Amino acid sequence: MSNPNSQSEVLPLSETLHVNSDEAILRIGRALSSGTRLKILKLLLHSENDVTRVARHLGGTEANASAQIKILAEAGLLDCRYEPGQHGLKKLSRTKVKRIIIDLE
Repeated sequence: MSNPNSQSEVLPLSETLHVNSDEAILRIGRALSSGTRLKILKLLLHSENDVTRVARHLGGTEANASAQIKILAEAGLLDCRYEPGQHGLKKLSRTKVKRIIIDLE
């Protein structure tokens, strides 16, 4: 996750994430085990959105959307950054990969 004070750009979308360590497989598996998180990944695949828009799309609260986004970001599936908003900083997120390959060998 980006530092709130940095002006970094969103990284380009990578085509494929290759996962082959047990730890990474479990982390990605846990992140993808929620229908809500899968919806968020698909929503953020083509455009960057803030937590408020994600919550509206899901029909839920900003707190829940924020918690789900945090799990996806910690798993390395989202790129998040902060930018000035109307009332302080707003967190923008975007999916980092289109495809995930899990190699069990």
